[in-house]
Amino acid sequence: MPLLKQSMETILCPLPQQIEWTEERWEVPASLRVYLADAAWDKMPLLGRLVDAWQKAGVPVTPSAYSKKQGGRWEAEIVLSLAPERMVRAQGYRLSVEKGGITIAGADEAGLFYGVCTLCQWIDLWAIERENGATAWPGVIVTDWPTFRDRGVMLDISRDKVPTMDTLFALVDQLATWKINQIQLYMEHTFAYEGHEDVWEHADPMTGAQILELDAYCRERHVELVPNQNSFGHMHRWLIHEKYNHLAECPEGVDHPFSPNREPYSLCPTDPESLALLDDLYQQLLPHFRSSLFNVGLDETFDIGLGRSKELADDIGSNAIYIQFLQAIHKKVKHYGKTIQFWADIVLQQPEKLAELPDDGIAMIWGYEDSHPFEEQCQLFARLGLAHYVCPGTSSWNSWAGRTTNTLGNLSNASVSGSDSGALGFLITDWGDFGHMQPLPSSYLGFLAGACMAWKKTDQDSAMSRDWIGLLNHHVFQDTAEVAGEVAYHLGDAYKLSGGPTFNASPLFRILVLHEKWPPSKLVEKGLTEDGLDQALSSIQQARDTLQGHKMQRSDASLVHDEFLWCADVMALACRFGLARLSSGSDDLMAIPEEDRQSLADGIEEIVGRHEQNWLQRNRPGGFQDSAQHLRATRKALLGEDAS
Repeated sequence: MPLLKQSMETILCPLPQQIEWTEERWEVPASLRVYLADAAWDKMPLLGRLVDAWQKAGVPVTPSAYSKKQGGRWEAEIVLSLAPERMVRAQGYRLSVEKGGITIAGADEAGLFYGVCTLCQWIDLWAIERENGATAWPGVIVTDWPTFRDRGVMLDISRDKVPTMDTLFALVDQLATWKINQIQLYMEHTFAYEGHEDVWEHADPMTGAQILELDAYCRERHVELVPNQNSFGHMHRWLIHEKYNHLAECPEGVDHPFSPNREPYSLCPTDPESLALLDDLYQQLLPHFRSSLFNVGLDETFDIGLGRSKELADDIGSNAIYIQFLQAIHKKVKHYGKTIQFWADIVLQQPEKLAELPDDGIAMIWGYEDSHPFEEQCQLFARLGLAHYVCPGTSSWNSWAGRTTNTLGNLSNASVSGSDSGALGFLITDWGDFGHMQPLPSSYLGFLAGACMAWKKTDQDSAMSRDWIGLLNHHVFQDTAEVAGEVAYHLGDAYKLSGGPTFNASPLFRILVLHEKWPPSKLVEKGLTEDGLDQALSSIQQARDTLQGHKMQRSDASLVHDEFLWCADVMALACRFGLARLSSGSDDLMAIPEEDRQSLADGIEEIVGRHEQNWLQRNRPGGFQDSAQHLRATRKALLGEDAS
């Protein structure tokens, strides 16, 4: 099959909904004109994208927004136009390659943009074929539209990594080419709220001016920047401070999964001052976003009913208290002219209460394992006519290199379940639990595959059969030697060989970072073996050897190379740590021979140093010390030092 036909059917990201090949051929001319039939100069960035793609392929192009009749000589033309009456759905487009040239008709400006994105990918692939002597394009008619109206990526910028603006801009550019049209920045304490400096002063937060700049940048690429501020649980970064402690459900602190220390965690829902604080935050945050949506969080409120609201919870139940607080926040969000989004985990605990939810809100149904019951949960909302998103994840957190097979299974599960239930959106989440140690490239597979499955419904068999290694090499790493994609894909599954528990984490991550919560006896009960760790270590070393000395064509190729080498080395260190613990036959770290403990501690120190070097090339300094302390605590434990 010619490369261009193959690319349309296998290599494009996302794949189009409908492709019809014709008998026509278009001989690519020595020069081209690209013009907008609607003569709209504000769409000139579209022309710029096509001009750049053609010129990169070696074909001179002249952009124009004037009529065909206004002079000039070109051997062929590419026509861009708006034709909503010809489209099946909003954001759709029709791309035709015929004897006389190429036309793209969009249902709207977004659809026109997506048609251009598809054509640009095809031009890049044709340039490869041209080097082998090809001169013509096959005739084709592509009719395309998105399965999900909203296709988003949510970045965790609160645990503990806040990207630089350059990193955010580059990521928006990449995601937009894959037809992602929504970005959320998950915030707990990383916006520079006036009057609350004690909370964010060490976090290098986003400022209002930066949000405005990012919002404008996104909008130019048909991406909606959606405000996101957790507003109930996950407020420990606020409540540990004396100024806010009195607002906590449990001011004295509770055990929760996101800190080794007892801390106040959720706002007290029965305290009017909790709503007053949120109103202050919303008033400061929301004017910087043009989006009509607002994700207020409200997930994982473990401690509600255990502290100051206990008496009321004993009377009406903690879930009833939760819904009352949600309704109060909904009222405030409406006051600011926004549509509320909220995580659905708490309301799903009592499905009979779903009817009490705001009928104009959007429930965000999340789950991060390939077996998550998306179908069952989505149908609960669909039967009540309640708007909802499916929110799978990249599976990159708590892992370093991701969890490849789980990533693809989780995303495809959400794609099918959400499509079948009529979900409005598909939000790919990228969390940063326990230090956000995974480098950005570990999330690329989740971003790429998620974008494809958000655009076109994809079942698990289809997801697992796609050539994601080739897609990563071409669309992400620009690696003609086809090495980086293979390393990223297989390194992300090396953890499975260990036999240890994999729920929401790699067992290798548990071994090294969560060594107190997961001692050897607990891990062995879940399947961890010395033979498994040896196999994982061998696989990791093989991936490292494959990558060593290899360079990609990306502008940040050297950094990506170092990031993956770091992933391999920290994973290998975790394997050696696990083997040392199993060999000692004890849960007590001091049972490991002193020489081995010192060697492991030295390895952690070296890993932390490289972690910082890589971190600072994509992210702001604030938050790094919080990230590193998770590894440093293990080092101190190995040396018998006080971890505090």
